[in-house]
Amino acid sequence: MEDEELIREMVVLALKEQGYDVVTAIDGRTALNLLQEADSHAPLFDLIVLDLMLPQVNGLDLCRLLRYQGSTIPILILSAKASETDRVLGLEVGADDYLTKPFSMRELVARCRALLRRQRFAATVQNAVLQFKDILLYPEECRVTVGGEEVNLSPKEFRLLELFMSYPRRVWSREQLIDQVWGMDFMGDTKTVDVHIRWLREKLEQDPSKPKYIVTVRGFGYRFG
Repeated sequence: MEDEELIREMVVLALKEQGYDVVTAIDGRTALNLLQEADSHAPLFDLIVLDLMLPQVNGLDLCRLLRYQGSTIPILILSAKASETDRVLGLEVGADDYLTKPFSMRELVARCRALLRRQRFAATVQNAVLQFKDILLYPEECRVTVGGEEVNLSPKEFRLLELFMSYPRRVWSREQLIDQVWGMDFMGDTKTVDVHIRWLREKLEQDPSKPKYIVTVRGFGYRFG
């Protein structure tokens, strides 16, 4: 959704050259009607590229409304507003990424690919039961068992474990875990990762002082398995 004709045509051309089917809207009301019509039949759209300065319904309101209605379609915001406040606001109302104008079509395509890749991975993980030794994690039920016994985890603990079990033996730095679990706009201390890891170990490990699941890799971060 982009109201500037030249930019809209360039974006469409760049995405079509990569093999994507593209539907455009010149204002927020048209975009909303297209999305609601699609939702009433089938989820026809895999990604939304959204300009903030749309006529009738602006991009922020459109993004906020879609998330309020439960839409999980990835949203990439395009905007000439480049301040940190504007970027944070865009992400807080539900956008998945924020690209400031002027931008290169190469970067736009790369960001679209990354969002689509992330969405496919999330859908795959959501439908799969993750298992490592005697730990079972059920993404759709937000449930974890260890040795057949159910374990109660907080949302952040669950998300951490889900990430670890999706990439066994990968080493994650504290900063990477913050980005994946808390989000890029998290303003707290990275030591919160250490606290949540300790809590997870207390719930998963037979001997938390000698963990066999979540292992510290000194100088780098944490590894699962």
